[in-house]
Amino acid sequence: MKRIENGHFVKVHYTGTYGDGEVFDSSRGCEPLEVHVGARDVIAGFEDALLGMGIQEKKTITLSPGEAYGERDQEREISFRRDDFPDEFQPEVGQVIVLQNADEGQFPATVISVDNENVVLDLNHPMAGESLTFEIEVIEINDESKGRACGSCCSCG
Repeated sequence: MKRIENGHFVKVHYTGTYGDGEVFDSSRGCEPLEVHVGARDVIAGFEDALLGMGIQEKKTITLSPGEAYGERDQEREISFRRDDFPDEFQPEVGQVIVLQNADEGQFPATVISVDNENVVLDLNHPMAGESLTFEIEVIEINDESKGRACGSCCSCG
């Protein structure tokens, strides 16, 4: 039986849950997610769990924050002046906005406080500090891409 190795293109169905069992993402009811194993297109712990699996094999894994989106870092809570933002921007606590810089490209930031002069943003990934559980089922193992289905109906994490 063919086993997943680095370089393979693998299609999987998955369901991701938080520690309390709440589902945050799933490919069920959608096309399976295609992963190019070794390319680090998905979180490292998810990709590493695929290694050695075979077609139709199922596995449940729990990733620590370090294997997923990292630990929360208080130093990534940064205050910006209100006039650093466009005049029409009306920030609200809990709002997630997309920032962009040359080093990291686009990334989410969450508004954690607002006053007349400042907006404090949490630049941690929204899932930082979370242990995540994934139920994974391998659907296909290929030596080349059969087309990325991700994004057709699910958020794919």
